[in-house]
Amino acid sequence: MSDIKKVVLAYSGGLDTSVILKWLQVTYGCEVVTFTADLGQGEELEPARAKAKLMGVPDHHIYIDDLREEFVRDFVFPMMRANARYEGDYLLGTSIARPLISKRLIEIARETGADAVAHGATGKGNDQVRFELSAYALEPGIKVIAPWREWDLTSRTALIAWAEAHQIPVPKDKRGESPFSTDANLLHTSSEGKVLEDPWEETPDYVYSRTVNPEDAPEQPEYITIDFAKGDGVALNGQAMSPATLLAALNDLGRKHGIGRLDLVENRFVGMKSRGMYETPGGEIYARAHRGIESITLDRGAAHLKDELMPKYAELIYNGFWFAPEREMLQAAIDHSQARVNGTVRLKLYKGSASVVGRKSPDSLYSERHVTFEDDAGAYDQKDAAGFIKLNALRLRLLAQQGR
Repeated sequence: MSDIKKVVLAYSGGLDTSVILKWLQVTYGCEVVTFTADLGQGEELEPARAKAKLMGVPDHHIYIDDLREEFVRDFVFPMMRANARYEGDYLLGTSIARPLISKRLIEIARETGADAVAHGATGKGNDQVRFELSAYALEPGIKVIAPWREWDLTSRTALIAWAEAHQIPVPKDKRGESPFSTDANLLHTSSEGKVLEDPWEETPDYVYSRTVNPEDAPEQPEYITIDFAKGDGVALNGQAMSPATLLAALNDLGRKHGIGRLDLVENRFVGMKSRGMYETPGGEIYARAHRGIESITLDRGAAHLKDELMPKYAELIYNGFWFAPEREMLQAAIDHSQARVNGTVRLKLYKGSASVVGRKSPDSLYSERHVTFEDDAGAYDQKDAAGFIKLNALRLRLLAQQGR
């Protein structure tokens, strides 16, 4: 790593990445290019520019990119087509952001002639794996610097002391012990650590930032519709919207009705269990709606196969293999299944829940004529079921005859 002359750093402008910026300059004696992604985290990003300039980064080496539309269109929506939930619950809000950040890091490294990229993920978590697998998949010869795996700043006190020794401003709210850490983007907010580390203790109310307490949500339900075209949401209540605009609008509705809270103990890729609290208000509504439209437009075989593939697909994203060929193979199959996933879903939002209460589609496979309890005018001959059952029972009867 001694030949590194220029590094592209995934930079938030916070204490950790500001220390990393200076540490790279001091330790490697290299130029640092900062990249700050606007993924809809809801924070003002211009302070990151000012802080990078204060630390000697020239204007042409400071990148602040609005990636919200690309994030939802090219990463969130494809994932949602698969109905992906890691370990059956987690909507992968942090996981799905990492490949996009890595993609842009590599693009900037190419543009600026950088030798390496750097990130602020710790050596205990999943993000280090996600960042680096993505980076190597896109640029196999890139060098990756992960300061948390190299330096001896093993506590917040040591981090603050190092910052002060190198004239890095330390906000007042960073001087006390942080009660928990958060990560946010347009899809979700995750919180973990400190007050959340005991899985027996209920999440304190002050941890939640994107949803009202469901108990305090409106007493009257709200009904909405989402229109889908080829498996992607295109309109809310009849109004056409871009992917990011639609998700942002659903976030507002989810916040209001306390939808999308998840308290989860999950299995990290690096081997340990961790407890986190996730808020995915718009994503939870959207995911429910997508399954709703699939229920009348997907054939049973395709729908059930998708459900069998989903855990593997979700695990690939969670573990950082977005750019791996197996994820792309699964995506091709999933996208093929969505060709006729068109129509409208009506949902009822009420005190923490998003329930599908109606669905319609020009490509619907639902036949009221076949399923009716009334006279079906010969659409279905009930006598056919007898032979169907006998053939399916044949092996069971043979087993029973052998006493097995």
